[in-house]
Amino acid sequence: MAQSVFSKETVLNLMVNIIPLGIIVCFAVPFIAFNAWGNGGLIGMLNIALLVIPFLGLAALTYIAARKIEVASGT
Repeated sequence: MAQSVFSKETVLNLMVNIIPLGIIVCFAVPFIAFNAWGNGGLIGMLNIALLVIPFLGLAALTYIAARKIEVASGT
């Protein structure tokens, strides 16, 4: 059986970051799919950027934190 990249304890510690990532996705998918306001051009790109940039930043922060936790725990 394949070993997980991160231990169960590390994943539990990172849930405070994983849950907001899921929330951002839950807002981004309908926002992109339905485009309710019909914004195009610069305003539309700004709206998408306000979801994508925090998502990427939080995902990077979560990965770095997981690596640091794994190194600190010695596994």
